[in-house]
Amino acid sequence: MRQYGQIKQKHADKILLFRLGDFYETFGTDAELTAAACGITLTKRNNGGANEIPLAGFPHHQLDAYLPKLVNAGYRVAVCEQLEDPKQAKGIVKRGVVEVVTPGVVMYDKLLDNKQHTYAACVSAPAKPSGTWGISVIDVSTGTFLCGDVPAERLAAVLDSYSPAEILVDRSRSSDWTPVVGQLGRTPSISKLDEWHFDLEFARTALLRHFDTASLKGFGVEDHLAGVVAAGVLLNYVAETQTRSMNHITSLSLLNANEFMILDASTRRNLEIHASMFAGDSAGALVGIIDKTKSPMGGRLLRWWLQAPLINLQRINKRHELVQSFVDAPDLLSLISRHLGSVGDLERLITKVITGRANARDLIALASGLETSATISAELVDSSNERLHALAKGINDHSEAVALIRSALEPEPPVQVGTGLMFIPGYSAELDEVRNALLHGKDWIKQYQSEQRAATGIEKLKVSFNNVFGYYIEVSKLNASKVPDDYERKQTLTNSERYTTTRLKEIEHALLSAEGKVTALETTLLAALRESVGAYCHTIQATSHQLAIADGLHSFAQVAIQNNYVRPVMADDGVLVVAAGRHPVIEHLLPSGTSYVSNDIALNTQTSQIQLITGPNMSGKSSYLRQTGLIVFLAHVGSFVPAESARIPLTDRIFTRVGAQDNISAGESTFLVEMQESANILNNATIKSLILLDEVGRGTATFDGISIAWAMAEYLHEVVGAKTLFATHYHELTELEHSFERVENVQVEVREIDDSILFTHKVVPGHSDHSFGIHVARMAGLPASVISSASTVLEKLESGSSDQSQGARSAAVDRRALERAGQLTMFTVQDDSLRKSVSELDIENMTPIEALKALADLKGQARG
Repeated sequence: MRQYGQIKQKHADKILLFRLGDFYETFGTDAELTAAACGITLTKRNNGGANEIPLAGFPHHQLDAYLPKLVNAGYRVAVCEQLEDPKQAKGIVKRGVVEVVTPGVVMYDKLLDNKQHTYAACVSAPAKPSGTWGISVIDVSTGTFLCGDVPAERLAAVLDSYSPAEILVDRSRSSDWTPVVGQLGRTPSISKLDEWHFDLEFARTALLRHFDTASLKGFGVEDHLAGVVAAGVLLNYVAETQTRSMNHITSLSLLNANEFMILDASTRRNLEIHASMFAGDSAGALVGIIDKTKSPMGGRLLRWWLQAPLINLQRINKRHELVQSFVDAPDLLSLISRHLGSVGDLERLITKVITGRANARDLIALASGLETSATISAELVDSSNERLHALAKGINDHSEAVALIRSALEPEPPVQVGTGLMFIPGYSAELDEVRNALLHGKDWIKQYQSEQRAATGIEKLKVSFNNVFGYYIEVSKLNASKVPDDYERKQTLTNSERYTTTRLKEIEHALLSAEGKVTALETTLLAALRESVGAYCHTIQATSHQLAIADGLHSFAQVAIQNNYVRPVMADDGVLVVAAGRHPVIEHLLPSGTSYVSNDIALNTQTSQIQLITGPNMSGKSSYLRQTGLIVFLAHVGSFVPAESARIPLTDRIFTRVGAQDNISAGESTFLVEMQESANILNNATIKSLILLDEVGRGTATFDGISIAWAMAEYLHEVVGAKTLFATHYHELTELEHSFERVENVQVEVREIDDSILFTHKVVPGHSDHSFGIHVARMAGLPASVISSASTVLEKLESGSSDQSQGARSAAVDRRALERAGQLTMFTVQDDSLRKSVSELDIENMTPIEALKALADLKGQARG
């Protein structure tokens, strides 16, 4: 316990898994947390004194089962191992922490998603309020490492695009980073470090030492000082958690937030790019439709493409051209698809090699994947498309690395060392010798027994074994006279004598030590093989990245062919024209035999900037908005789009304001959240943005809501100039078309048939005067009495036959009552005579008495 206390003191902020024989044990508070998180029994143990201490543990071979539970619960875990063989130890076994696992720094397969990066991030606050923030992200399982400087207003969105599992922050500057973390779509684990970690020279030194360079100019980050601080802090943090090599982190890339479209958490959620808003998984999300990748690397890269749409026209068109090349070669596409399915996860396999975690099967899988990569490269080169030839150039030749592995390991080696079945015979003469003893020991004993029977003439002579005496020769007392002089008596029994010989002792030693020697030799040889293969890390990482690109493009091509997507025409002219556009997810969720009703979309910054969309609930307004956003989004990702044709303008941001959500934990009401999202749009949108607004102003009183919605539309028209789809139930807003030249009204068509309505889901010119709310309520299953009562009240409100209080309510809910009450005049200038009287007052030359008299006159005039 003294040893435990000394180690725990160094890792006080972590759960310490303390190896005791065949178990990992936890004590005290750690035990209580572990028992709760893992669902195991909490017991007590006497600590050598009167007091008892809580205890919880699990078998060491179940580490992969329980460690993920602890990390997923948000804990940082220190794994303390026995550093020497207990059989050889003198006194207490030497122990030490071999690894610290955190939510963002993980290498265990059970904690990693094959198709998603697990990022740890660091943010460094600016030195002065107006400065840029530093940001760095790393995935230790793949070696991906980036850093850069980001303006304060874009920090949360950039950070959210990486969806980090853990964020490192300066403990002393919580007032700076707390608001940023609060804007993220998911809540990461926060690791607070002391201020000294964020020193520029400390951070720079950590980076230079790791990469063994004189400067950071070669990485393009030298001038991004805040980003360098974040990268140095992050790298040092990883180094402190890992006792193994970090040589797989071979480069540091520049994180340039200006190279891709920034989507805030609200937009990602509302467009349901990565997860359905209701189910919370990818089944009802865009990624579930778009991801046809076959390799883990391709899946991770595709998800990053969905996180970071391109805003460079040349790069977008290059992706579209490569997708078109695959679409035009369906046979090649099918062939490449099959090969990609057998590549495996080269990126994480080479990381396991470098960090000493790779077993023999991992190395064989790596060799197989590298061989398949050569096949893919050859297929691409043999194609008739030059663009695909260029795609193959990034796939390196790995014949040397493959030869190293194939010449050493059996085709299907065991996972554990010590079996003697891992390495090919002839690879190591020393291993062959001890392995021969391990695998053929019984044959040696049988052969020696036959030799002794022949030499002595004792036909029933036996060579046997027990745990007390080891190997021995047993001869009955009747044949004792035939025993040779070189036999050494070992044990006397009632009816027999047991002997040994010098040769039998040699055989016994070889057999009993064989297993330990085989284990030691295979461990040494495997480590040496990993080191040799690890020398090819950089080129293997480059190949895996190129295969990921090929896989992502192949996925886009598969989706385009299977779902009838079309290549969009990209231009930087502000014109958005889509013919027969479809929602990529909804069309897949429709019942069999039901076709999606497509719609045309036409927006531009010159004549048709804002579309006001009216129509009842369930008619398809939200789908129309979202499909437009997703079509523009997919085009910038590099994918083809669900339409008959599409002309997409280069778009810098997509903003959405959809639905009603609150943030109770932060004390923010539904309407406050709505206004915050609206403020974000108005403050950050540009003329190149696309804005999707659904029901702005519905969270407050009707007059307030209409006023805010009107003012927002006016601001977007007069100041921002962004292309906007504005869906609303405020029919009063349709008057905007008559006041502003770039506003047009469209409606989702609805047909009334007797007492029912038919949703056609077609968007047509014009505007709707009805919301059909009672019809929708009836469809939802409200009691008949409620529907009847609502219909009666609606008739009274619309007919104006209600009493004064009913008329007041009418003014709050019905457009006709609003017109009667003169509420629509709030958007026009009235009381001109009163204004004229006020403007003519000569206030500077009036006496107090004259001023009071003038005020009384104005009051009387106002009462009129």
